[in-house]
Amino acid sequence: MLAKWPLPIDTIDVESDYGTTRVNACGSLDGPPVVLLPGGGATSTVWFANVAALARGKRVFAIDPMGEPGRSVVGRKPIRTVDDLMCWLDQVLGTLEVTRTSVVGHGYGATVALEYALQRPERVGTLVLLDPPSRFAGMRLAYLLHAVPILVRPTRERMRSLIRWETQNAPLDADWLDLTERGTDFPSAKPVVPRRPTGNRWATLSADVTIVFAGESKVHNSFRVADAVGKVLPNAHTVVLTGCSHHMLPMLPAGELDAVLLSALS
Repeated sequence: MLAKWPLPIDTIDVESDYGTTRVNACGSLDGPPVVLLPGGGATSTVWFANVAALARGKRVFAIDPMGEPGRSVVGRKPIRTVDDLMCWLDQVLGTLEVTRTSVVGHGYGATVALEYALQRPERVGTLVLLDPPSRFAGMRLAYLLHAVPILVRPTRERMRSLIRWETQNAPLDADWLDLTERGTDFPSAKPVVPRRPTGNRWATLSADVTIVFAGESKVHNSFRVADAVGKVLPNAHTVVLTGCSHHMLPMLPAGELDAVLLSALS
């Protein structure tokens, strides 16, 4: 999958209290940083269709999350709490000498990105959330019924079934789909999911926020969730991309998404 990336990659292994985190970096060495956090099980390779646009004049750091498929290696101290999750990202960014950054997260990566921006407002200048699940409203029962079995007992067949169902058999990259299915063969830690923000917690969010919803997402009703965003984050820029679903992002539709991302990051 990394061979599909259109730019040279600097492979960085970052040591922390929680193990070794693999970071695939590219773009301008002295450009403003952009941190990419993928969806659950998607790995850092999922950004192959977007990285060329994102790296124009910027330094991109695509991270393999700890405890998930990818090339990060869990150490003796696994991530068990939200505080651990925040501390892990602190240490990774500290080693990369990133003091303030833009963060783009998809799915579970959006969940982590939002929590980090809430808890570390001084470190996140721009925040882009791609189809964030259960941050502004609950998820659809039909999606949960398809996804929960994977959390209980992940198999390649269950992962393929979920993605094919949710994307309505969209023409996803075959190599990425194969890699994602193979990820179910590897030991993984139970993901730490922060609570949905409520009340005055939203007031601590100082970043410029753009939220992109997949119009055909089966995770939630994107149009209703976009309305819910306006109630708690009236200054956020909200976009609904039609013709795509949750698991199609960020690969499809790459061109339309890249235009939104570049606008947000500029």
